Amino acid sequence: MAEIMQDIVWFSEVDKNDVQLVGGKGANLGEMYHAKIPIPNGFIVTSQAYFNAVTSSGAADRIKAILYNLDPDNPLQLEEKAKACQKEILEIDLDPKLEKVLFDYYKKLGNGKDTYVAVRSSATAEDLPDASFAGQQSTFLNVLGTRDLKKSLLDAWASLFEARAIFYRRQKNYDDFKVKIAIPVQKMVQSESSGVMFTVDPVTSNKKIVVIEAIFGLGELIVQGEETPDHYEVDKKSLEITTKKINSQKNQLVKTKSKNVLLKIAESHSKDQKITDEQIISLAKIGLSLEKHYFFPQDIEWATEDGEIFIVQTRPVTTIKKEQKPQKLKESEKLKILAEGSPASPVIASGRVVIVKNVSELGKVTKGSVLVTEMTNPDFVPAMKKAVAIVTERGGRTSHAAIVSRELGIASAVGVEGALKKLKEGMVVTVDGAKGLIYEGSPVKQKGQETTLKKESRDANFKKTATHLYVNLAEPDQAAIVAAKNVDGVGLLRAEFLLAKIGTHPKEYIKQKKEKEFIEELSKGLAMFGKAFGKRPVIYRASDLKSNEYRDLKGGDKYEPNEPNPLMGYRGAYRYVKDPDIFKMELQSLIEVRKNYKNIHLMIPFVRTPQELKAVRALVEEKGLFDDKTFKFYMMAELPTNVISLEDFIKVGVDGVSIGTNDLTMLVLGTDRDNEEVAAEYFEMNPSVLWCLERIVKTAGKFNVTSSICGEAASTYPDLTEKLVSWGVTSISVNQDVLDSTREIIAAAEKKLLAKGN
Repeated sequence: MAEIMQDIVWFSEVDKNDVQLVGGKGANLGEMYHAKIPIPNGFIVTSQAYFNAVTSSGAADRIKAILYNLDPDNPLQLEEKAKACQKEILEIDLDPKLEKVLFDYYKKLGNGKDTYVAVRSSATAEDLPDASFAGQQSTFLNVLGTRDLKKSLLDAWASLFEARAIFYRRQKNYDDFKVKIAIPVQKMVQSESSGVMFTVDPVTSNKKIVVIEAIFGLGELIVQGEETPDHYEVDKKSLEITTKKINSQKNQLVKTKSKNVLLKIAESHSKDQKITDEQIISLAKIGLSLEKHYFFPQDIEWATEDGEIFIVQTRPVTTIKKEQKPQKLKESEKLKILAEGSPASPVIASGRVVIVKNVSELGKVTKGSVLVTEMTNPDFVPAMKKAVAIVTERGGRTSHAAIVSRELGIASAVGVEGALKKLKEGMVVTVDGAKGLIYEGSPVKQKGQETTLKKESRDANFKKTATHLYVNLAEPDQAAIVAAKNVDGVGLLRAEFLLAKIGTHPKEYIKQKKEKEFIEELSKGLAMFGKAFGKRPVIYRASDLKSNEYRDLKGGDKYEPNEPNPLMGYRGAYRYVKDPDIFKMELQSLIEVRKNYKNIHLMIPFVRTPQELKAVRALVEEKGLFDDKTFKFYMMAELPTNVISLEDFIKVGVDGVSIGTNDLTMLVLGTDRDNEEVAAEYFEMNPSVLWCLERIVKTAGKFNVTSSICGEAASTYPDLTEKLVSWGVTSISVNQDVLDSTREIIAAAEKKLLAKGN
């Protein structure tokens, strides 16, 4: 039908031709209404209403400014800018006319009364043939009353600028404001059971069957992967149920009063079949009707209420491929089975296990990892792109992990009970995504697959560069794994993680006269790095916890001040000089570790004056570390004064300087990357920051001391790496996931310099 230029429309007023007005979900709801598919009724706040709101309020212009120069591969910057964008949306004052019409439609939907509704998001570019926006925007269930409806509308608009949605658009080269958002508002089905149906096997692309997955309660737990659903398969031709796998369900999401609550299912019913055989056949028939209507396989969400089936939404299957035979391991390559789950993506791959227990640990995932977790969500996508395989403890073939794995073309097994216990960090495993099996070890050779992984070693084939490539590390468990990579040493070993692992404020050890215990604990962690890297240098940055971070340690509140601005407060070198007891324990740990590992060296953070550095150097000298000529003493260059007066700092006596771009950028630009009000101004490639970096590198070269960079900028901006090499930096230290790519950039930059005759 012709596009209706209205702010709000009923499902009955739109169809497949109105995607630009009501988005993919909205258009499909209109189509299903006209095709007499059983759907709950509702209306749609159109993309026009959204666009008018963001432009007339000025939010659009402010968001464009926030996203200027965004690097989507920098997760910290991406998250900060996303929050700033969402804040702009949430602060929009709705036009009074739009608000009145919205409330009028809502009351009419409920026959004059408040009624429970689902507020969904429908992007105008979603569900295109080359991309799936699954999970990129938010859905709000059991919304009741005009006040919550208005709030949910703004929240749904804001979800268009969640970090994962911005990242996805950058990957697909979609303009942020050409992708608009419409909001379907639909009467809630109080689901007894719910689930997902595919009119093609989403794993193998077999077009002869309908695949249905079902759980008790609301269906969010399927996509989120929090529960492993029942799995049914129906033959399209005979309409017979050919496969039926009943899985135990512990919890269900249900509405109680005004909230969605996770309730435990009685053990006697946890293994019940979620829907009847008759409902399975009825669903398959509806699925075939939808496939026939759209002339394309469909991905369908459904629910039951009082035994009646309702279709909540449908969309084309975006991961469908030419049907292929699943990959198989040869008999000669058979390995010991460690765990078993459901097949999710028919690929076989091998790699080292990385256990991720929460989103904060996603940084551990590097290229070639096997990501093992309880379940994934859209926040995992950047890390999933680095992995060769995904293993989840929960979820089915239509969970988020399964869908994204198929889209990425990587191996995946889901619903693998006990995976987090059976698979150990660093273990080499092979994931057979076609069978849902995880094997111990890796085949010696599997043509065309990632399964050629062998035990890693630093062999002569690793590429070398004149500029040393170091790695930033914190966790002892990662030391041996990273040491096997093509890396020349550790440019930044953060003390903070080791201190956090000890867990108790160092002053508490001193108070209880247990200094020896603290020194032993710290020494154990340091020794793991020294041992793993052999003769390669490991540069230990002495503790740089801020007072608010020290307070988080056990007993910390007794020893730490309450500071209004810890970033510029009691930290770094000044702390060692004013109260040297903790620093002396760190130095003693270094002495103990260096008895066996001479590759461990010391770096001093946040040095405000040359006099401060001189006082710290005297403490190190007092402990006798300088008596060993192999010992190296470095300082961080991360304050504007370090740039301006670098010559005076070097003259105190340092073997080198290492640039900390995080603090330097904040202090040069006068912004705080952790403050969402001003975080958008944080940009390491600002000309003023680049001027500082060049001055540090060239001044260090003038005085024949080494220069390195260990802030996140070196991991984030390849262009910066090239500049650093041209200025004469002696080493670059980056996060482990970009080691190989950074080595290539360094090699190319050095080749370019040689060609110029430098």
